[in-house]
Amino acid sequence: MKALTLIFVILIALLQYPLWLGKGSWLRVWNVNQQINEQKDKNAAFKQRNETLSAEVRDLKQGNAAIEERARSELGMIKQDEVFYQVIDQPLPMQPANQLPTTLAPDKNKSQ
Repeated sequence: MKALTLIFVILIALLQYPLWLGKGSWLRVWNVNQQINEQKDKNAAFKQRNETLSAEVRDLKQGNAAIEERARSELGMIKQDEVFYQVIDQPLPMQPANQLPTTLAPDKNKSQ
Protein backbone atom coordinates (compact mmCIF):
# COMPACT_ATOMS: atom_id res chain seq x y z
CA MET A 1 0.00 0.00 0.00
CA LYS A 2 2.84 2.42 0.86
CA ALA A 3 4.55 1.65 -2.44
CA LEU A 4 1.36 2.45 -4.38
CA THR A 5 0.98 5.78 -2.54
CA LEU A 6 4.62 6.65 -3.23
CA ILE A 7 4.15 5.84 -6.94
CA PHE A 8 1.06 8.09 -7.11
CA VAL A 9 2.87 10.96 -5.35
CA ILE A 10 5.80 10.68 -7.77
CA LEU A 11 3.40 10.49 -10.73
CA ILE A 12 1.53 13.61 -9.57
CA ALA A 13 4.84 15.44 -9.04
CA LEU A 14 5.97 14.52 -12.57
CA LEU A 15 2.69 15.76 -13.99
CA GLN A 16 2.92 19.03 -12.04
CA TYR A 17 6.52 19.76 -13.07
CA PRO A 18 5.69 21.19 -16.55
CA LEU A 19 2.92 23.31 -15.05
CA TRP A 20 5.20 25.02 -12.52
CA LEU A 21 8.74 24.78 -13.95
CA GLY A 22 8.45 23.72 -17.61
CA LYS A 23 8.58 25.67 -20.88
CA GLY A 24 5.00 26.98 -20.60
CA SER A 25 4.91 27.28 -16.82
CA TRP A 26 2.82 29.77 -14.86
CA LEU A 27 5.93 31.67 -13.81
CA ARG A 28 7.14 32.16 -17.38
CA VAL A 29 3.67 33.18 -18.54
CA TRP A 30 3.53 35.76 -15.75
CA ASN A 31 7.00 37.08 -16.69
CA VAL A 32 6.04 37.34 -20.35
CA ASN A 33 2.86 39.21 -19.44
CA GLN A 34 4.90 41.65 -17.36
CA GLN A 35 7.27 42.23 -20.30
CA ILE A 36 4.31 42.75 -22.64
CA ASN A 37 2.82 45.37 -20.31
CA GLU A 38 6.15 47.19 -20.02
CA GLN A 39 6.56 47.18 -23.79
CA LYS A 40 3.02 48.53 -24.25
CA ASP A 41 3.86 51.41 -21.92
CA LYS A 42 7.06 52.16 -23.85
CA ASN A 43 5.18 51.97 -27.15
CA ALA A 44 2.55 54.42 -25.89
CA ALA A 45 5.28 56.88 -24.89
CA PHE A 46 6.97 56.50 -28.27
CA LYS A 47 3.66 56.96 -30.06
CA GLN A 48 3.03 60.20 -28.17
CA ARG A 49 6.53 61.42 -29.01
CA ASN A 50 6.06 60.53 -32.68
CA GLU A 51 2.72 62.37 -32.83
CA THR A 52 4.35 65.44 -31.30
CA LEU A 53 7.18 65.33 -33.82
CA SER A 54 4.73 64.83 -36.69
CA ALA A 55 2.72 67.85 -35.58
CA GLU A 56 5.90 69.92 -35.39
CA VAL A 57 6.94 68.82 -38.88
CA ARG A 58 3.47 69.72 -40.21
CA ASP A 59 3.72 73.16 -38.60
CA LEU A 60 7.17 73.74 -40.07
CA LYS A 61 5.99 72.73 -43.55
CA GLN A 62 2.72 74.70 -43.54
CA GLY A 63 3.34 77.99 -41.80
CA ASN A 64 5.97 80.55 -40.97
CA ALA A 65 4.86 81.00 -37.37
CA ALA A 66 6.65 77.84 -36.20
CA ILE A 67 9.81 78.77 -38.09
CA GLU A 68 9.74 82.27 -36.63
CA GLU A 69 9.20 80.94 -33.10
CA ARG A 70 12.15 78.54 -33.45
CA ALA A 71 14.38 81.28 -34.82
CA ARG A 72 13.49 83.49 -31.87
CA SER A 73 13.88 80.89 -29.13
CA GLU A 74 16.83 78.85 -30.40
CA LEU A 75 18.82 81.34 -32.45
CA GLY A 76 17.92 84.58 -30.65
CA MET A 77 16.84 86.30 -33.87
CA ILE A 78 14.69 89.42 -33.87
CA LYS A 79 12.73 91.24 -36.56
CA GLN A 80 13.90 94.45 -38.16
CA ASP A 81 13.10 97.53 -36.02
CA GLU A 82 12.39 95.30 -33.03
CA VAL A 83 14.02 95.82 -29.63
CA PHE A 84 15.20 92.81 -27.64
CA TYR A 85 15.12 92.94 -23.84
CA GLN A 86 16.75 90.22 -21.80
CA VAL A 87 15.64 89.94 -18.19
CA ILE A 88 17.99 88.11 -15.88
CA ASP A 89 16.64 87.04 -12.51
CA GLN A 90 19.32 87.48 -9.87
CA PRO A 91 18.65 87.64 -6.14
CA LEU A 92 19.66 90.85 -4.42
CA PRO A 93 22.66 90.53 -2.08
CA MET A 94 21.65 90.31 1.57
CA GLN A 95 22.73 93.18 3.81
CA PRO A 96 23.37 92.77 7.52
CA ALA A 97 20.48 93.92 9.71
CA ASN A 98 22.62 96.50 11.55
CA GLN A 99 23.57 98.28 8.33
CA LEU A 100 20.94 100.45 6.74
CA PRO A 101 21.25 101.73 3.21
CA THR A 102 22.69 105.23 3.03
CA THR A 103 19.40 106.69 1.83
CA LEU A 104 17.56 105.40 4.92
CA ALA A 105 20.26 105.98 7.56
CA PRO A 106 19.60 108.93 9.89
CA ASP A 107 21.87 111.92 9.37
CA LYS A 108 24.03 112.45 12.45
CA ASN A 109 24.75 116.07 11.61
CA LYS A 110 21.09 117.11 11.61
CA SER A 111 20.43 115.97 15.18
CA GLN A 112 23.10 118.23 16.63
